[in-house]
Parts: sequence; structure tokens; C-alpha cells
Amino acid sequence: MKNSILFLCIMILVSCKDTKTKVQEQAPETETEQKGTISEPEKKKPLSPHTSAMAIIGDAHIHIDYSSPGVRDRIIFGGLVGYNNVWQAGAHNATWIETNKELTISGKVLPAGKYGFFTVPSKDDWTIMINKNWNQHGKDEYDEKDDVIRFKVSPEISEDIQEYLEYKVTKTSDNSGTINMNWEKVNIEFPFTVN
Repeated sequence: MKNSILFLCIMILVSCKDTKTKVQEQAPETETEQKGTISEPEKKKPLSPHTSAMAIIGDAHIHIDYSSPGVRDRIIFGGLVGYNNVWQAGAHNATWIETNKELTISGKVLPAGKYGFFTVPSKDDWTIMINKNWNQHGKDEYDEKDDVIRFKVSPEISEDIQEYLEYKVTKTSDNSGTINMNWEKVNIEFPFTVN
């Protein structure tokens, strides 16, 4: 009798183990396994997307390359971007401007080439610097000695907020145009001519 009970207990245990294994083997597949694809995690949108502005004016192709930060409820000029300090006029790497033709800006000649675009913001006026060293992170390697052109512009202040930094190159005639930078409540603009 004891042997029969022992045999019966062993059979029940083995049977339960087999059933458990079969249930695990038959567990439903996850949704991605059923579709035959594995979903990748969503890529985070960059806070300062890389972008550009360009125009063809006469024979000149003018191209501005920059990263475009957002205001994100911050005080930008006089806050995040301090007054009277060099700023790379964008986020991350220095903003650069390239022209395949000689330009005249503020009475000064800018030879064809690729240049770093820097500013020194202030409440009253901004200094614009177009610099030989275009390939640098931020303003880490900025050196005033490498400025090709340096001039001042007066900012226009708006009540409206421009959330993301934006540059525009606009044709105003067959051989002239303007370069415009707009961010937060500040807009700066200056004309150029194609030589």
C-alpha cells in the first residue's frame, strides 16, 4: 500500500512538471514577436537641431550652417547668452557662413570662402565677427586676430517670441541681399552686395 501511494505521488509530480513546461512553451508571444519585428526605442528629438539657410544671389551661393536652440522658457539675451561676451551665434559648433563669391558687408570686403560667424550681443548694439576659424566647437578657439570682418548692427526688439534660432538669406536685388538672425525677442539684420 505504501509503495502504491509513493508511486502515485511520483506520477503526480512528474505529470505536474510536464504540464508546467508545456504551458510555458505555449505562452503567447509578445506583440513585437508576433509581428516578426523588434521595435527600436524612439529616438529623442535634439534640443538644438542642425539646420541651414541659403540663397543664390547673382552668381553667389551664400550658405549659413548652424544648430538651432529653443528658448524653452529661458531668458536668452542677457541670461543664457550673456551681454558683452562672444557667442558662436548658435548651439554646439560655431555657426559658419560660406560664399563662393566676394561680398561687401558694411563697406568691407569678404573674400569667397568659409568662415565662422560670431557675435557679441549687448542691449544697444551687437558686434558681428566673420572669422577665419569656422571649424570649432562653440567659441572655444575664437581669436579676434582671425576676424576678417568686424562691424556693428542695432538689434530690433519684438514683443513676439521666436522659439527657435533662425537665419535667413534674402535676395533684395540682382546683386544684393540681407542676412537675418532672429531668436527670442531679438532680430538682427545686415545687407551685403555681391562683387
